[in-house]
Amino acid sequence: MSFGRRTGLSDVESKTPIVLVVTGRVTRAAVPGLCAELEALLFEPEGAVRDAAAGVDCDVGGVVQADLALVEAIARLGLIARRAGGRRLRLRNVPPDLEHLLDLVGLADVVDLGEQG
Repeated sequence: MSFGRRTGLSDVESKTPIVLVVTGRVTRAAVPGLCAELEALLFEPEGAVRDAAAGVDCDVGGVVQADLALVEAIARLGLIARRAGGRRLRLRNVPPDLEHLLDLVGLADVVDLGEQG
């Protein structure tokens, strides 16, 4: 969805971002499903990138446990976002324990840690 060119805030995107919301406890078995969900949002059925100008946000405010399964999911989701036109995955509502874990494993520089919840 496009709202045209905005004036004023130059760092605000002109496209509504594509948003994936992750809630509950993420298990290793759930990671492929999350990846498939993001791929469905980013790619047309024939494989073309959908809405290339839109950002990719992942809201993790509803996760109940920050662990390595969640870190694996974020790493893989980040790779999918990059494959869709070089986009960076932006995390929203990141719990402090997840932020620390991402920093510990070296992923804090791979994804954007946006709005904190």
